[in-house]
Amino acid sequence: MKIPVLVEPLSGNGFRVSGSEPFALTAEGPTCEEALRKLQQLIEGKLKAGAEIVHLEVPDGENPWLRIAGTLDPNDPMVQEWIQVMDENRRLADADLDYR
Repeated sequence: MKIPVLVEPLSGNGFRVSGSEPFALTAEGPTCEEALRKLQQLIEGKLKAGAEIVHLEVPDGENPWLRIAGTLDPNDPMVQEWIQVMDENRRLADADLDYR
C-alpha cells in the first residue's frame, strides 16, 4: 500500500515526515530516508497491535441535481441568451490576467 506523506526539512538538521488520517503520525530523522523508515515502523506497529484498515460501503444518496437534469430547452430563447452571456463572461475572464 502506498500513502502520501509530507516531508519537511527541519531547521538545523534532519527531516520530519507526517502522514494524514488514518495514519496521523509523525517521525523525525537525520535523513529523509531515516525519518521515512521510522514512520513506516510506527504504522507497522499499529497494524501489528491489531489496528485494521477496512473499506466501508456506504449507499449513494439520491443526487438532488438529477431531478432538474434535462429540464432546460436548448431552443428556448432565454436559455440561448443565458448560454451566450456565460460564454462571454468566460471569454472575458480568460482574457483578464488579474482574474485568477
